[in-house]
Amino acid sequence: MASLLAKFRIDYSSLTMVAGITEPPGTETVSFFDNLLEGFRENEASDQECMVTDEEYSIQKQKTDRQLRLRELLQQNSKDASLIVMSLPMPRKGSVSAPLYMAWLEVLTRDLPPFVLVRGNQSSVLTFYS
Repeated sequence: MASLLAKFRIDYSSLTMVAGITEPPGTETVSFFDNLLEGFRENEASDQECMVTDEEYSIQKQKTDRQLRLRELLQQNSKDASLIVMSLPMPRKGSVSAPLYMAWLEVLTRDLPPFVLVRGNQSSVLTFYS
């Protein structure tokens, strides 16, 4: 990673490779997320686009847990950063409701330093010659 940053002439003061993204999130983080969704939960499917059904919540459980765990890692490792730059989670229209997606973004960014979320188009644009 340090070699790659140097090739692209990106100055950095510290570099820490973080492990543990696959671990389950803590109960406090899950509780925080559930409170965010409190007014947007629904037991059964309906025509309302602004609700998160139990079915959607269970289908997106793995992605949700990943976002929650990422929050914990960001708080542990980046709370003193001047700026955090991260790729934006890809919204999947039709599979992720707006309230669930926005709750993911809120969980990632709340109570952290300034945050830049960058969205790409799934194409690699960084090229370099060795």
